[in-house]
Amino acid sequence: MAELINLNKARKAKARAAGKTQASENRVRFGQTKGEKLGSKLDAERTRRELEGKKREE
Repeated sequence: MAELINLNKARKAKARAAGKTQASENRVRFGQTKGEKLGSKLDAERTRRELEGKKREE
């Protein structure tokens, strides 16, 4: 005989699992501190200035 499954519990467990995966993706995407954001912004600005300085005049 097959094991009985409570469909409400299964549905809620599935929703919890989906929520956990979404939360982990958001932690990766938006989980930077203010200092890390500022540092990456400064790095991007520095590389942009270096590229501008290396361009040839037309």
